[in-house]
Amino acid sequence: MSSKPYTLRWGILAFTKDLLKDPQTRDVSDIHHEVVAAASSSSESRAQKFLEECGVPSSSNAKAYGSYKELVSNPDVDIIYVATPHSHHFQNTMLCLEAGKNVLCEKAFTVNAAQAKLLVEKAKEKGVFLMEAVWIRFFPLCRELRNMVTEGKIGTVHRVFADLSFGEDVEKAWGTKHRMVNMDLAGGAMLDLGIYSITWVFQFLYHLQPASSRQPPSVMSSISKYAKTGCDEKTSMTFTFPPSKASSEGAPGSVETHGIATTNMRVSYDPDRKNTAGPAIRIQGTKGEIQVFGPAYRPTRYRLIPAVPEGGDKGDFEFTDVTRDIPGHGMFWEADECARCLRDGKKESEGMGWEESVVIMEAMDAVRKQNGLVYPERIESTEYPLQGI
Repeated sequence: MSSKPYTLRWGILAFTKDLLKDPQTRDVSDIHHEVVAAASSSSESRAQKFLEECGVPSSSNAKAYGSYKELVSNPDVDIIYVATPHSHHFQNTMLCLEAGKNVLCEKAFTVNAAQAKLLVEKAKEKGVFLMEAVWIRFFPLCRELRNMVTEGKIGTVHRVFADLSFGEDVEKAWGTKHRMVNMDLAGGAMLDLGIYSITWVFQFLYHLQPASSRQPPSVMSSISKYAKTGCDEKTSMTFTFPPSKASSEGAPGSVETHGIATTNMRVSYDPDRKNTAGPAIRIQGTKGEIQVFGPAYRPTRYRLIPAVPEGGDKGDFEFTDVTRDIPGHGMFWEADECARCLRDGKKESEGMGWEESVVIMEAMDAVRKQNGLVYPERIESTEYPLQGI
């Protein structure tokens, strides 16, 4: 392998944070990122502002475009980051894939599973890389915790709790037009906030199972809707994952498990902003549990709590409280994953594969169906292209 870092040239369809932060600040030496183009659907000047906000040097030859079609036609772009509202992911990503571009598409991947499946089919047809941008999957902290569970540190995992909720005066903060509550933009708690709660559940109760035998969970849920727009303002979900026949005793997937994922716009997981309320995530096993603090979208601290048997005085490991600082915002780790996949000739990431993205979309479809949450036909559509999106 060459000692020279692999350079990945990015086109930005919307905006990104800290992509250009020096990789050495996170002990990475094999990858280098460049932003060579950005596009806005409204104007070239807005795209130029994106480039400036992304930290692209004024001396670079980065291009600013006033249309997405111009961006996907740029031969210098290796991969495009799609960070438009959920409502536009299907159309925008399909545009990129049709042009033969590799794509990192923000979560929620699409509005529904049918759209997600078509994107995967198109990526296969075009022979390009595609990944849902579930950035926390690639945090070193999350990798560390997944390894602990795989190695049996906390025994057989039976249950995961995860919450991401913001305590907002919804009417005052977001009204009816803000993307968080606007049905035309696929607004609502689940697709924007709840996707993180769901991600924590899936990465421990589904992702760690043998891929050849894992099965989608059954779903039970409840939604309360925001009266002014009809989007979900609070959503609670219980996922029951069947055991995997390929899992050995005690390993991830060896028993039926429950994942409880919640999200809410009106009450917060951290009401005093001091973590007084406790962990946002709890991963519970027979030998103890892992508690994760901080927002579910950017965790920096966890605890290991041993289970002490009745009449005993010690668990299988010591109580531990660990902080893992992030040298920036943290979105660069998923970008590094994209670069390594492309360098190594991979079309999908093992950390966030196509099948799992589709299964998660199917689970959210089930939640919406159980509670009568339907978005406008135009953004639920699988027709491509649609004008105006």
